[in-house]
Amino acid sequence: MPVQPLAELIRFARHNSPFYRELYAHLPSQVARLTELPVVPQADFWRANSPRDNRLLTAPLHEAVVFRSGGTTGSPKFSYYTRREWREFTTAFGAGLAHAGLRPGHRVADLFYAGDLYASFSFVLDSLHRSPVANVRLPIGGAAPWESTAATLEEFQVQVVAGTPTTLCSLAERLTSAGRSLPDVELLFFGGECLFGDQLPLLEGAFPKAQVRSLGYASVDAGLLGEAVPGGDPRVHRVFTPYTVVEILDDETDQPVTGDGVPGRLVVTDLRRRLMPVLRYPAGDRAEWVDRDAGVFRILGRAEEGVRVGPVSLYTQDVHDIVMAADTAGEVTGLQLVVRRSNGRDGLVLRLATAEPGDGNAALADAVAAAVLAQRPLYRSATAAGHVNPLTVQWVRHQDLAVNSRSGKLIRVVDERPHS
Repeated sequence: MPVQPLAELIRFARHNSPFYRELYAHLPSQVARLTELPVVPQADFWRANSPRDNRLLTAPLHEAVVFRSGGTTGSPKFSYYTRREWREFTTAFGAGLAHAGLRPGHRVADLFYAGDLYASFSFVLDSLHRSPVANVRLPIGGAAPWESTAATLEEFQVQVVAGTPTTLCSLAERLTSAGRSLPDVELLFFGGECLFGDQLPLLEGAFPKAQVRSLGYASVDAGLLGEAVPGGDPRVHRVFTPYTVVEILDDETDQPVTGDGVPGRLVVTDLRRRLMPVLRYPAGDRAEWVDRDAGVFRILGRAEEGVRVGPVSLYTQDVHDIVMAADTAGEVTGLQLVVRRSNGRDGLVLRLATAEPGDGNAALADAVAAAVLAQRPLYRSATAAGHVNPLTVQWVRHQDLAVNSRSGKLIRVVDERPHS
């Protein structure tokens, strides 16, 4: 798998991509170190990467596969791979599946989502196809009726189920509600979003013998990011050396973190892609080194995922941690921040999933709300001042949480305010 010298890749991008030519216009003619390059400004990157009059690509769009990226919010964004680049991408990721736990002969159900230019279903299927580990692939998809999915898993005695945490939890909830379980499943491979400890009891109920593991860390825009590292923490990954270079940039200085345990934003450089170069591109996540010398890091959550309710800023990861701490019995299996507007004021609704929503959850709702307000006293004072509506809790089943219709990923912030 060819890896380009960094200096040559920079020279190529400057010569052939109008975007990179302008971005690097102030730099010396010869650049050989990553730290000499600016971090890619994402807004400018995507403006340049339009389907028409594209100023990012290094060649006309004559041969490529096109995928839509950009997650659950924002304008559509498109990523391009040549035939060779896609083959190399999935080959490298497929090799990483062996480290994640894939074993010869495993029967693997792909429950990721397909269609509408979404990449995950094809990406996982192609990675399994190109993995050095022999396997049996069942391309079910994430949109199939749960009864049909469960029947296929049982009929083929599937040992590995791959999907987003939201898809896996939704299937688990359907199975347990029907009094069923799938003891043949040995591995639950998740990807596309974080999996939290409060989701494990739900998964264990439906898949009693399964280990839950990350299948790896990648995105269609940033490319290869990290292969799974077996162990107790599914957030830990290892850089796909030598194909990509991962940096963690300090929040204060924006310089590369050199020590372990220091949080920062993750940026990636792909040393193989040429059609759509990725040079110091922000992956959108925060991370910290576990062992920098070995290239091992821990994902800490999305870099800027949160919401503003009136004058109060809340980050989903912070709220999730507060709820988990308050939920000592582990009853909550999912969470969304819902923002609504009434009587001329914003208000926050904590939408919490549990096995049996109803009046019996009132005490836990009070405890959760009190914990959030204790950690975010500005919300309480803003409520008293009449700037925001009181914080409320809404109980639902996991299957009732809002998901992206295209990807099946949980939408962690649901903004129901009118924007017209």
